[in-house]
Amino acid sequence: MFAGKTTGLLRRIKSESGSGRTVAMIKSSKDTRYAKDSVVTHDGLKFPCWALPDLASFQHKLGDDEYQKLDVIGIDEAQFFEDLYDFCCKAADHDGKTIIVAGLDGDYLRRSFGSMLDVIPLADTVTKLTARCELCGGRAFFTWRKTSETKTELIGGSDLYMPVCRQHYVSGESAIESTRTVLESFKVPHDSQTEVSAVM
Repeated sequence: MFAGKTTGLLRRIKSESGSGRTVAMIKSSKDTRYAKDSVVTHDGLKFPCWALPDLASFQHKLGDDEYQKLDVIGIDEAQFFEDLYDFCCKAADHDGKTIIVAGLDGDYLRRSFGSMLDVIPLADTVTKLTARCELCGGRAFFTWRKTSETKTELIGGSDLYMPVCRQHYVSGESAIESTRTVLESFKVPHDSQTEVSAVM
């Protein structure tokens, strides 16, 4: 996160539009952080979009005639679309569209996120962006979640996440594991009989 994925996507889409190509932008309807019907960067740049729960519905919602006129389709927060691979195959291989995809390839636990890694073999080019580590200023390859919430899809910004380098990601994980070990050692076994008295 915070590597400029959406900014880069908007730059490409605006460049394509400026070259006379017909463009459309799609984002996941799950992402309602800044606007419902626009792709918005962290620094406030906006572009109108279709907010959809899945990509399969795009052609139907846009209309066949309008879809046929499209040259370029941008997809933001692509990791949230389960049908990303199938959509990209059809749109690029069969419909002749240029597809520009932006999203996270890994989650906060450094596991693959959605179908992002699945579409890499389909791509003509791949650009992996990095942010700056909030703790040391080095290159941040990973995202640190600031909350104890464990579900994979937790949409948020700097309130919930921060970019970190490998060293700070690993040392943070080590600190959490050490804390967990210490806390576990203080737990009272469930089967033991313990008498608790209030101190006044």
